[in-house]
This record gives sequence, C-alpha cells and structure tokens, in this order.
Amino acid sequence: MMEFSIQQIAALIGGKIEGDGNKIVSSFSKIEEAEKGNLAFLANPKYEEFLYTTNASAVIISEDLTLKQAVDTALIRVKDPYASFAFLMQYYQQIAAEKMVGIQEPVYIDKSAKIGENVFIGAFAFIGENAIIEDGAKIYPQVYIGKNVCIGKKSVINPGAKIYHDCIIGNEVIIHAGTIIGSDGFGFAPQADGSYQKVPQMGNVVIEDNVEIGANTCIDRATMGSTIIRKGTKLDNLLQIAHNVEIGEDSVIAAQTGISGSTKIGKRAMIGGQVGIVGHITIAEGVKVGAKSGINSNVTEKNKSLNGTPAFDHLSSLKSLSIFRKLPALSKKVEELEALLKKLATGKNID
Repeated sequence: MMEFSIQQIAALIGGKIEGDGNKIVSSFSKIEEAEKGNLAFLANPKYEEFLYTTNASAVIISEDLTLKQAVDTALIRVKDPYASFAFLMQYYQQIAAEKMVGIQEPVYIDKSAKIGENVFIGAFAFIGENAIIEDGAKIYPQVYIGKNVCIGKKSVINPGAKIYHDCIIGNEVIIHAGTIIGSDGFGFAPQADGSYQKVPQMGNVVIEDNVEIGANTCIDRATMGSTIIRKGTKLDNLLQIAHNVEIGEDSVIAAQTGISGSTKIGKRAMIGGQVGIVGHITIAEGVKVGAKSGINSNVTEKNKSLNGTPAFDHLSSLKSLSIFRKLPALSKKVEELEALLKKLATGKNID
C-alpha cells in the first residue's frame, strides 16, 4: 500500500487545496462509498449531495463548483476532476507496476531470447526462440510469447494472453487476460468437391505504441503482410479482428464487434458494441457507428455517424425507428380504410 499527502497529490495534478493538505490518502473510492484514507472525485453534478456527507479524506472537485454548505473533507480544485482522477489512478498503478521486477519460477525462456532491464516475468510464462522483451515490460503468469515476437518497452501482457510467432508489440501496450494475438486468419479455398483447403497464413500482427486490448479479444495474423492496430487505439473485450485488417490510430471499438478480413478503418473511428463489418471495405476517418449496426459497404465521408443494419445516416435511422414503432397502429388504420373502401365499392351503407 502506498501513501501520499494531499499536498503531494495536488502538486501532481496542479490543484488548489482547501482544507488540511497534510492528510494522508492511500486508496481510491467512489465519493458515496469512501472512507477515511480514501481519495474520491466529483465530476457529475447529480452526485454533489455526497460531497457534504462523504467520509473521504479528500475529494477532487471542479475549480468552478460553488459549495452549498460547509464540508468536512479536504478539497482539491482542478479544471477537470475526472481527467485528474484518472491520471492519479494511472500514476498509482504505474508506480506499483515498476516495483514488480525479476523472473519467477518456474518459467521457460529460450536461450536465444533477449530480456531487457527491469523486466518482470511471471511463473509458468513461455518465452520462445529469438523473442525480445524490452526494458520495463511486464509478462504475467501463463503468458505465451512465440518465436521472434518483440514486446516493446513498458508493455504489459496480462495472465494467459498468447502472442504467436513473428508478431510485434509496441511500447506501452496493454494486453489483457486471455487475448490471442496472431492466430491464423480464416482463410479457406473452396474445392470442386465442396470441401475447403486451408490457405496458409504467412503474415503477422503489428500492434503499435500505446494500444490497449481488452480480455479475450482475437486478432488474426495476415495471410501475407500484417494485420495492423495503429497507435493509441483502444479495443474492448471479446473482439474478433480478422486477417489483414488495419485500424487507424486513436480509434475505439466496443465489445463483441467483428471486423472481417482486409477491411481498413480510418483514424479516430468510434465503433459501438456488437457491430458487424464485412471484409474488403474502407471506412473513413472519424466515422461513428452505433451499437448492433452492420456495415456492408465503403464509408467514404469523414466523421459520418451511422446506425442500423445495413447502417445508414444516424438521424435518418432514428426517424425510421420511430416510424417502425408506429407500424402496428398504421397497419390497423390501413385495414380499416380497406374495409371502408370495399363497402363504398359495393354501395353498402357505411354508417
């Protein structure tokens, strides 16, 4: 457990202290659940009531917040409480990680592998032939690192992740538990007799710097060349990214999305959960795709928002959904009008 004074915390985030800056905090908590020794934050106005009852030793708040009553806790005023709190949690985690160095036993490290300084390798990890683990990397227990794999500086490979041969992982990448990098792409050639012949997958996967990949995600190696995840991209849990896909820098993709082979996604894309994207298409930079949507053709307009299956303009899709919900009532009215027309056609009394 690490301890920091409120003065130290304020200095880290450029905050202004109101109250006792000598108090010590050792952990983080939500404002409504905080206890003595906890640091909390207030960013959403709907939680302001907890500021006046919290047991936290310190709370990070906005520099613009006007208090409705006196508080018992110390305050740290900053421009953006949420961003400051996130920075502190990351800083705390980084310090804790830096203390983890050395090689646990048992592990297998091939004699040809190159291990940098201040590296941590957990028990039952496998480091293959000619693999490179650069300075400050953390390889947690039961990780598999294949032949010729390179793990960049300060990258973190969490328990049970598997990185197949020839794949390249950049600096400060985080790969969560159970993720598989470099499994074979889904390549099978149909034969005359109706069977399928496997197409060898000879490429690799390249993960650039500052990428984070959630748990149990699968990123397939390229048939030839590379499947590429560009720098700064954040991928959620349970994604399927097929062979030769390229995802542009600083994109975010939510859980259970599937991207078919050879599709290229531009930088700063935002893709919701359970989206399906067909193969061999291009999606422009800045495109936003709503959850459960299906993309089946090129998206050439930058920063376009899409929704639905097949996906089309977001606002139009919402209008269409509104109309769809009214279809039962509209159908009933149509039936009533048809009955009325039949009566008129036969000359019956319509009273």
